[in-house]
Amino acid sequence: MKRMIIFVTVMLFFMGGILSFTSQVYGQSAKKVLMIPREGYSGDLDLMLKMEVGVMNLLLKRAGFQVDIATTSGFPIVGNTEKIPTLSRLVDIKLDDYVGVIMVCMGVGAFPGPPVSQEALAIVKKALADGKPVAASTWSTTILAEGGLLKGKKYAAAADPLKTTETRKITDLRYEGGIYSGVGVVQDGKIITSGACPTIEKAFGIPSKTVELTQAFIKEIGPK
Repeated sequence: MKRMIIFVTVMLFFMGGILSFTSQVYGQSAKKVLMIPREGYSGDLDLMLKMEVGVMNLLLKRAGFQVDIATTSGFPIVGNTEKIPTLSRLVDIKLDDYVGVIMVCMGVGAFPGPPVSQEALAIVKKALADGKPVAASTWSTTILAEGGLLKGKKYAAAADPLKTTETRKITDLRYEGGIYSGVGVVQDGKIITSGACPTIEKAFGIPSKTVELTQAFIKEIGPK
């Protein structure tokens, strides 16, 4: 596993501008995956674009899947050195065209955070209703929680949202009924979650689970 993480990291550093052709694919693919990031992310945007969006994108493409990225506005997401220049609007997405949905940690912030995108929530609800897998990294599980989709489900997060800590004084009641199961990759039915993204790794030293989450998602959506 460590070799895989090192390989992906090296590939990303040597493949400059990987995000500039995010919606392309190595050859034609019969299966498409929808990726949902968040607009207005206030953290280390370059880190997340490179080491989460970029890593997920690379692994999915290497597995033979086309990756389409969509947000509420469809506007480009631009950091200091990294960018996603071409995106779709969530309202224009035809979910029947996709085999699954994957959400990066910047898909939403920890509580209280920014409002959850109602367009993203609608997509996720429909995907699960249609029996399609949904993967959520770290605090993008908030989208699942707001939709009541974690009730009775095991899930991962950087910390238990229903417990206060020195740095988080307010609990997030949207997670009530869910079963917090640590920071590793957790799968319950078609919902796959993880509790550590590159930002969590940088801030707290907890190794990012981006590779493991994406691999679990690829296993669930099946081979090309």
